[in-house]
Amino acid sequence: MGRGKIEIKKIENPTNRQVTYSKRRNGIFKKAQELTVLCDAKVSLIMFSNTNKFHEYISPSTTTKKIYDQYQKALGIDLWSAQYEKMQEQLRKLKDINHKLKKEIRQRIGEDLNELSIDHLRVLEQNMTEALNGVRGRKEAKMEDPRYGLVDSEGDYESAAALVNGASNLYAFRLHQGHHHHHSNLHLAGGFGPHDLRLP
Repeated sequence: MGRGKIEIKKIENPTNRQVTYSKRRNGIFKKAQELTVLCDAKVSLIMFSNTNKFHEYISPSTTTKKIYDQYQKALGIDLWSAQYEKMQEQLRKLKDINHKLKKEIRQRIGEDLNELSIDHLRVLEQNMTEALNGVRGRKEAKMEDPRYGLVDSEGDYESAAALVNGASNLYAFRLHQGHHHHHSNLHLAGGFGPHDLRLP
């Protein structure tokens, strides 16, 4: 009693699908090997599963490259020329972009300005002004940030010293008015004068 006819359609169960793929792949490779031996044929098979796993069979008497070359010669086509032209076009585009960027950089430092019109010069000036304002704003923000060790307040000596020497090495500064002088003397616990105070 023969087997019933199997309907050819996608196998929905992943496990059954993989088992069927493996069995039939091996069967096709076996037939390709038989053709190579029995008929002295040059056979090349390339297969990718639905999980992108690669399998290949090539007759021992040839190579994949030789098969491709023979295929192109038989059909009178070039498989690589179209791809090569696409790569060349992409390279030309990248070179144009690189050239424009270099030119823009030179113009931002005051070079290659002769060919620019008044309108272009105005746009360039506006862009540079906006960039300069951004740099100044960032600089001022960092100057006001105590993490960078810049102190604007005259009374914030303790914070400045803590940043430089660590909180454990913080000294207290006291300002005293002398009884016999009209100027102020700045003293440390050890009796240093104003000329001894130096930032590291």
